[in-house]
Amino acid sequence: MSRKSVAVLDVRSSEVSVVVGERGVNNTFVFKGSKTEPYDGYERGEFYDVPKLQDAILRALTAVEKATSERIRTLYVGVPGEFSTVLPREVETGFSKKRRIGEREVGAVFEKGKSELTGYRLIRATSMIYVTADNRRVVDPIGLTSTSLDGVISYFYCSDYFAGTMERLFRDMRINLKFLPTSLAMSTYLIPGETRDEYAIFLDAGFLSSTISVVLGGGVLAQRTYWVGKGQIAVLLMEKFSLSYEAACALLAKANLFAKGGESKMEFSFRGKTYDIDTNELNETVKEGLDKICEAIGGFLEDCSGRELDYKPLFVSGEGLYEIRGALEHISKRVDRVTEMLSPDLPYYNRPTMSSRIALIDMAYEDNRSGGVLSRLFNTFGG
Repeated sequence: MSRKSVAVLDVRSSEVSVVVGERGVNNTFVFKGSKTEPYDGYERGEFYDVPKLQDAILRALTAVEKATSERIRTLYVGVPGEFSTVLPREVETGFSKKRRIGEREVGAVFEKGKSELTGYRLIRATSMIYVTADNRRVVDPIGLTSTSLDGVISYFYCSDYFAGTMERLFRDMRINLKFLPTSLAMSTYLIPGETRDEYAIFLDAGFLSSTISVVLGGGVLAQRTYWVGKGQIAVLLMEKFSLSYEAACALLAKANLFAKGGESKMEFSFRGKTYDIDTNELNETVKEGLDKICEAIGGFLEDCSGRELDYKPLFVSGEGLYEIRGALEHISKRVDRVTEMLSPDLPYYNRPTMSSRIALIDMAYEDNRSGGVLSRLFNTFGG
């Protein structure tokens, strides 16, 4: 594979995608190959069916290698929130005398805060903020002079189960795996830096699993994953209208929460069978499912209570709320804050469903391109 290209495996809760791309002009991307395959997903930190997961990944990988006519040697694997955790730490370092801060001094801050976590492996460390001896709070301390450098650092861990599962799948393929935290990649790619410098709340809304984060600078202050998403709303529709799960997923796209009340019926056809659907019941059932997501958001924000998060907007991306008309507005009213859907600012890929794979490509490309002390330090973390 070309040195300028990177390959990414994006593992979502209902599908996997393999993408090969490289940076284009004006910070865009050129995608040489991409393939998405469905699979059964995961719950409570384990995949439902590992053999089916393996089949889906191999189909996607084979299709992309055939399309690009290139062999993938290094694969960046996105780690979903379900299989990752983040530990924020305040790290203090002092110097014998005032010195100019460079990559070595910054690297020492990251190294000092490293620790083991049972059942997990460290895959990445990122900074939220640095503080010098004269109490200057900066995002980038390189070039400053100080007698000390303190940092608020996010350490990201991937579960041994997830990493081990992936390593076994690729054991005989001679592919080097590097793990990236998906939620971090999405939030730092989609949310502008100046917004993250003042705290930001991000929801990666998935099909079966959704992750909420408080983002600060280039790191994450708090993160939690909940078993809520579009798939659970489809289950409610399946039970309400006696549908198959596939039909319920298709019906979900017909909901319109902007519609006013009143008696209304619609004919819904799926695979040759027609159903009479009460649209009021449809919308109310969808709202019931969305309320579960709202409860998760509310509970998370309550645990992270602090004036810093007051009036902060909720940024949302992912496939979980996309195409449900009125979902964002309903959530905004329930959680009582401005809610904004984010997607990649790229032609043809500007949909929330593309956010995770584009964000992972962006992070993988920067890792592949970077050099110096910090890059080598991150590589020892596996990122």
